[in-house]
Amino acid sequence: MSTQPNAPAPAETYQVETGGTPRWIILVLVILVAGMGYLIYAENASRKSLEASVADANKRADFLAGKIEQADSRIADLKGQLDVTSQKLGLTETELARARDIAQGVRKQQAESEKQLSAKIGEVQQQNEAKISAVSTDLSGTKSDVAATRKDLEATKSKLERTIGDAGVMSGLIARNKEELDELKRRGERNIFDFDIGKSKDPQHVGPILIKLKKVDPKHSKYTMEVIADDKTIEKKDKNALEPVQFYTRSTHQLFEIVVFDTSKDKITGYLSTPKQ
Repeated sequence: MSTQPNAPAPAETYQVETGGTPRWIILVLVILVAGMGYLIYAENASRKSLEASVADANKRADFLAGKIEQADSRIADLKGQLDVTSQKLGLTETELARARDIAQGVRKQQAESEKQLSAKIGEVQQQNEAKISAVSTDLSGTKSDVAATRKDLEATKSKLERTIGDAGVMSGLIARNKEELDELKRRGERNIFDFDIGKSKDPQHVGPILIKLKKVDPKHSKYTMEVIADDKTIEKKDKNALEPVQFYTRSTHQLFEIVVFDTSKDKITGYLSTPKQ
């Protein structure tokens, strides 16, 4: 039997597994991108908080700038860590380029946000300056008004005068109009009861007394009235406007004065002045 030469053994086939990038590397990349997204979210939240407190914008601007600088530093550190990690993990150039694009987009968005924030702070500062200027103008106007009012009061005080009343007694300071009457009230030296009394059958209350107007002569600024005090009636006949009408009461034994500074048809306007108890 002839023998055939041994056939060569079949060559072993070796398969090299050439799969794509492992999933865990992609997961790490996603986590890093998510971290960058969180930094973006935190930065935007910080800016919204600043805008909500626009009244304190000037005071907090430096603080915010520091926070932004820290965020820039964190982003730079993260990018460096990403580059190192990418080299260690053997990321593809495409993946690295994508990560760089994301980082560049973050920096661009951050720069735009900073620009908008600076513009907002400048706007708030201008508004605050305008408000301060308006308040200063108002204060200046108020000071002028106060000065004018004080001048008017001083002029009113100088007009107040004393005179002899119908009972022959020197009166207290008398008022000749509403303005001077207000000054008498402010002084508080005596009780003041102002009145507008018309002709009537029944007397009208004025402070602690009753007054009944009987006649008015506006042409000559004269009037006649009855004063009722302590159940006693006193007629004051043909009295002149601005003439202190004086009388005493048993309860105080101090001088009461009536001054009429305006007479019109069937009506008189004036006040009753009584001593402080």
